[in-house]
Amino acid sequence: MKHPLDNPIYHALKSNHHHFSVGTENVRFYNREIAHFAGMKDYSEKDFEELFQYADLEGVFIIFSPSAIEIPENWQLIREIDMFQLVYEQDTQPEGIKEIELINLKENHVEEMIALVELTKPGPFLSKTIDLSNYTGVFNNGKLIAMAGHRFHANDYIEISAVCTHPDHLGKGYAYEVIREQVRRILEKSQIPFLHVRNDNIGAVKLYQKLGFKIRIDMKAYVICKA
Repeated sequence: MKHPLDNPIYHALKSNHHHFSVGTENVRFYNREIAHFAGMKDYSEKDFEELFQYADLEGVFIIFSPSAIEIPENWQLIREIDMFQLVYEQDTQPEGIKEIELINLKENHVEEMIALVELTKPGPFLSKTIDLSNYTGVFNNGKLIAMAGHRFHANDYIEISAVCTHPDHLGKGYAYEVIREQVRRILEKSQIPFLHVRNDNIGAVKLYQKLGFKIRIDMKAYVICKA
């Protein structure tokens, strides 16, 4: 059997995130206010055709695959992103480097969260993405300056996502601490942390490795819409 993280979106939507999803046995996607991600069992022409039936004219889907996928002609490829998938392979959490107050983020913080994501571009964040849970942030003078949370929950694996720091506050250890908190919470659930990062984001890769993550595989993301 293939590893669930070879197809993390599909396995998340078939297991722990089934209640957030729409679709069929072979093709599922998140509720559109939560995320643009879709997963397919085989990424076959038949799977793409099933997803096509759900797609609106302006909406996009994001799909992940460890190997190259041929996008059918009735789909438009908007963007292709090369990433690493990293997994946390230790039983204990990373050591803290400084005392930073972390705040649990709630619905009243969503507007600030979206603004921070738009500024820093860690990946998509929508009005209901916070429903995926466990978002924590750092505030400075009442303004959100760093955050991270959970995203895909595929079998025993929970992804850390939306890791971002305001550019005026880089180099202060905020990213390290918000990720460390996410790792702690995931380990407390007896689950395994993992994450994705662009393979050209060398600084982020080094930070994740410092925290104890190891590169598992290359991963590709495709942003597609109806042609």
